[in-house]
Amino acid sequence: MKRLFLNLALVFALCVAVTSCRDKKEAAEAEAQVEEAVEEAVEEVKEAVEDAADAAGDAVEDAADAAKEAAGDAVDAVEDAAKDVKEDAEKAVEDAKDKAAEKLKKDN
Repeated sequence: MKRLFLNLALVFALCVAVTSCRDKKEAAEAEAQVEEAVEEAVEEVKEAVEDAADAAGDAVEDAADAAKEAAGDAVDAVEDAAKDVKEDAEKAVEDAKDKAAEKLKKDN
């Protein structure tokens, strides 16, 4: 009877040891997989943040370029308008001179 209990205790101890080792290996593998997945996710987040920062920087540069171009266009438009006003004023002065000269000729 003692042998039976000793054999059962030995089998039980062996089962516990094998099961325990197997669980540790599986847990270690699962932990390694989780760690690898977390590292990959961190790298992907870093890349996404860098891409977002680059995109924001590009957008700011594009907006600055567009603002400079718009300001340049506005300056050109103001210069053109000033030239047109000057030409129109000169023409109006010439027309007024011509009308005044014609009126003087008619009066004399």
